Amino acid sequence: MHADNWAIRAKQEGFRTRAVYKLDEIANKTKVLNKKQYVLDLGSAPGGWSQYVKKKSPLSEVFAIDILNMEALDGVHFFQQSIEEIDRIEAINILKEKFGLVISDIAPNLTGINAIDVENIYELNSLTLETANKYLNKSNGSFIMKTFQNNMLKNLRKKMELSFKIVQTFKPAASKKQSGEIYLYGAYK
Repeated sequence: MHADNWAIRAKQEGFRTRAVYKLDEIANKTKVLNKKQYVLDLGSAPGGWSQYVKKKSPLSEVFAIDILNMEALDGVHFFQQSIEEIDRIEAINILKEKFGLVISDIAPNLTGINAIDVENIYELNSLTLETANKYLNKSNGSFIMKTFQNNMLKNLRKKMELSFKIVQTFKPAASKKQSGEIYLYGAYK
């Protein structure tokens, strides 16, 4: 499917963003949405991934956080705060180690200066991984995170392998061919 077709399809199906099809492909391959669970969506705005989770797993309780505002979604608890502030959000903090799934489509603003962008991506991904490790259920939790192909990817993957039993890389069909974005999946079991 041509990249523009993903956006058209998202609009037709009532989704906020074409990114839902990236999550859809990974979720179908990894079977992460088969049960009722707590889901944490990091960097959630505009809300497409939270919306997708609620549609595919209506009994799951979704908690979303972003520094950008996100229009309300039925059944999604949204907090407009930085990921660094997550421990201060009581509704999320009391569920530490109880989340079955942590998802993150977050990316830093790119400067166009490769060395700076690569470092910013790595730092944000490391923070996201740290947050996932803190909030995921250690017996059966799963994690999906956007990152980019660059010279720090191998280090990031090694960090994930220290936390998760299973680590996989995905380049979903809905990702633009010219984009360096890829997704990492981690699972404790």
